[in-house]
Amino acid sequence: MRSAVAFFAAAVLFSGSAVAQSSKIASDLALLPQDANVSVIVRYHPSVKRIPLDGHTAFSTALNRRYLPRLNAVVDNLKVADLKELEKDPDIAFISPDRKVRSFGSNGWPDYGWLMVGAGIASSTFGLDGRGIGIAVIDSGYTDHADLSASSRITYRLNLVPGASNAEDQYGHGAHVAGIIAGDGTESRKPDSTYEVRGIAPQANLAVFRVLDADGAGTDSAVIEAIYRTIELKDTLNIRVLNLSLGRPVYESHEVDPLCIAVRQAWEAGIVVVVAAGNEGRNNQFGTDGYGTIMSPGNSPYVITVGALNTSGTLALEDDKIASYSSKGPTAIDHIVKPDILAPGNRILSLTNVGSTLYRRHPENRVPVSAYTNSPSTLAPDYYQLSGTSMAAPMVTGAAALLLQKDPTLTPDQVKYRLMRTASKSLPQSSEATDPVTGVTYRSQSDIFTIGAGVLNIPAVLQQRRSLRGCDALTRGPIRHSHRDRGLASGNLRRMGRFRSVGCLASRASCSLGIERVCRCRRGRMGLGGRMGFCSGMGFCSGMGFCSGMGLFEPGQFRCLRDICNGRTIEYANEFS
Repeated sequence: MRSAVAFFAAAVLFSGSAVAQSSKIASDLALLPQDANVSVIVRYHPSVKRIPLDGHTAFSTALNRRYLPRLNAVVDNLKVADLKELEKDPDIAFISPDRKVRSFGSNGWPDYGWLMVGAGIASSTFGLDGRGIGIAVIDSGYTDHADLSASSRITYRLNLVPGASNAEDQYGHGAHVAGIIAGDGTESRKPDSTYEVRGIAPQANLAVFRVLDADGAGTDSAVIEAIYRTIELKDTLNIRVLNLSLGRPVYESHEVDPLCIAVRQAWEAGIVVVVAAGNEGRNNQFGTDGYGTIMSPGNSPYVITVGALNTSGTLALEDDKIASYSSKGPTAIDHIVKPDILAPGNRILSLTNVGSTLYRRHPENRVPVSAYTNSPSTLAPDYYQLSGTSMAAPMVTGAAALLLQKDPTLTPDQVKYRLMRTASKSLPQSSEATDPVTGVTYRSQSDIFTIGAGVLNIPAVLQQRRSLRGCDALTRGPIRHSHRDRGLASGNLRRMGRFRSVGCLASRASCSLGIERVCRCRRGRMGLGGRMGFCSGMGFCSGMGFCSGMGLFEPGQFRCLRDICNGRTIEYANEFS
């Protein structure tokens, strides 16, 4: 099954844009046997006001049909053979499977993530701790842990896993994510403590939605329902940020993917949406070196898509490197530049739910008391360690909450712009990681498809005393600015030539930043002569050349072609070397 998914991902990466998709049936449905029953999301055109909730005529077999009003869709159970007939209905916009989603965490060891990104400085220097900001966590649930002050700071709980009676985390992933966002370190602050295990925004409030079961699996429809409930609760609970440390492969353009539509609607409702990029960066099954493996809904140009950094277990910047498993861009089908930013995600300490699936299956990840105190005790009652982009995303979620606590007037676009604009560019041009189990060495490049705008830097984003230019200046007329930055382009991407895409400093929601990278093959050989569209958020497309053999591209010039912010054109002259 994994190979089939990987094959499809590779195929769609190098296909043309699917925005103008002719079929109304998702392509992965065609891979299923005609006599199979499948749970599907049937989305209707916005103009359709009456949706058949009694089933799709004789086709429907569902007993628990569900309506997704904001998506104008129905979750139904149909035979694959009947989909072609259903497609003829002019009211229907698109039919896709109710796909499985999973968390993006795996086992690992300790790190100093919250210290490395500067969350301690946010508290000590700026007096910011996320207080008053509501954060929605859509994951595997919560735990009544002292570090979350569960009786007061978990303001809402909802279970959307069929057959489960409550939102308690049976998998052990959601509690870990919640702790990275808002754990206050209570259980690690002891008389003989040597390290505090805490989150980025330790006084933020959480609204917890359980959509992943005890094995860390869920469905598109459950995630979509949770997103829409988050939008409904936005004003009541002051929910300003939404964390999604889960996802699945990309099967169609973000324009028609129901998960991407839902996160876009949350963004448009004023909620900052932060999504894990995925853990497929080592996937070289089709010779792409892990490129083109960003997961949905991280492929949406609206959201902040987060890749993982490995701090090597120290606070020193010199040994930081890319986590080799972190998924890389561009996105499949739409060819959007992702990820947007990196954050620590390797060997992160956070909360656990004792008795959960991960806690039982991976006892080696339990954190003994001796890891954060002078006690020799091997007991591990409070904390657990995990690695993955699932752990990196909540770092950025917490940072967004701190920024919104400082300035509640910021829009999601402005939060995204500021986080990316101030990201650190100090990573080496390349790094290596050797898997301790297999002995395989993976080499990563610090290019725009791997590190995005750079590494999360909380003090830098909080130190801004004036409005940044570009997308932060939505009320101003046309402006020009330029800067030099050595962190985004290593010039070592193979087979990647000219492209234009949603850029490193803007989201498509209010700004469509077109970036064209002009590169030359060092050996002067252009292979295949292929042209591929790396499309911007506005759909404009330029050709893409190929380097043959081992020819590497020399660092070229990034020319920001246009930045359309609320109808105003902002011109850039960014040069990277």
